Amino acid sequence: MTSADAVVVGGGTVGAWCAYFLRQAGLSRVVLIEKGRLGQGASSRAAGVVRMQGGTPEAVLLGVWSRQFYLRQRDEIGTDSGFTEQGYLIPCFTEADVAAARERMAMQAGLGVPVRWLDPREVDQVNPTLAPGQTLGGTFCAQDGYITPPRNVAAYTVALLRSGVEVLEGVAFRGLAPGGVDTSQDRIDAGLVVLTGGPKLAKVGRLAGLRIPAGGVRHQVAVTEQHPDLDPGRVPMVFDLAAGLYWRPEEGGLLFGMSNPDEPPGENREVDEAYLARMRARLADLVPVTARLGLRRIWAATIDYTPDHLPIIGRAPGLDHVTVASAGGAGMMWGPGVARAAADVALTGKTDVLDVSSLGLDRFDEAGHSRLATDPIALPFPERISAP
Repeated sequence: MTSADAVVVGGGTVGAWCAYFLRQAGLSRVVLIEKGRLGQGASSRAAGVVRMQGGTPEAVLLGVWSRQFYLRQRDEIGTDSGFTEQGYLIPCFTEADVAAARERMAMQAGLGVPVRWLDPREVDQVNPTLAPGQTLGGTFCAQDGYITPPRNVAAYTVALLRSGVEVLEGVAFRGLAPGGVDTSQDRIDAGLVVLTGGPKLAKVGRLAGLRIPAGGVRHQVAVTEQHPDLDPGRVPMVFDLAAGLYWRPEEGGLLFGMSNPDEPPGENREVDEAYLARMRARLADLVPVTARLGLRRIWAATIDYTPDHLPIIGRAPGLDHVTVASAGGAGMMWGPGVARAAADVALTGKTDVLDVSSLGLDRFDEAGHSRLATDPIALPFPERISAP
């Protein structure tokens, strides 16, 4: 193929679902290029958390849209990403936590999220595995849940093939060309181009002549042995925001993930044993049963992020036919919403998913600093992006 209506760069969650949405919108020829294999990056190594309890209105709306999409997938494409409604608790340990949580809860409820406040006694009742008396309360949304990341990759692979998107694996993006893109295989003429790439987005941008403030950093996930106390009926998802530690049920045990705020940007995928031990100690303080459990699986992946921990959705400055999309480290949580918004923006310049007018590249200055406030409900990503 040497021509297409649209070319999407990147076969992760955002790029794949974006290509699918472009095809569903009526474009005849949509090509997805991926230098490796579909989903072989962070998309298949994530924890799969999907929550509507975002820290900003944009985060909330993307979480709501993505959750709704996961729920209707089977009817739409014949398979699904395995969304499980589990409930999500964000506990508060200080008075400052309580004040911030109350303010966020008002914003979330105003956008239709069924979030409620739990007092300390109710927190202990909802989460009987939690060490009692640890919190000052917390926010809880019973409709938050999680997906199975490998199943999500399978779902978007099915969606791409059934919808007629042409998937070119093992084909690398080399840059923009007049009227299209250059690849490691051939030039493809295209009226529209969407650039994704997760942790590699900055590199993709440089190949396109764009400065995209997006980085990548190590993220670690582990799964404990099984234990009766960790039955899914006893364990909501929990985010210990101050520690940057979250957990959810997984195969009769507990899956927990963490990011080190002092970790330098990069693509290190080795397990940091010292930091893992530190987070295990914190987890054991809060969920005592885990102290005596071994680990069944441990892995590390490179996760993407932006300086303000918010997504990038917008047309490239001076290039109306090129759209840039990043989920900012929340590919499972926001990915479908970001993908749909990016597809809409590529086609029409706007979307009904959310107001994207502030989410383009023009919010960053020359040093990569954003004029937007940082999303307060995010992993503790580094304050700078990866070096060029």
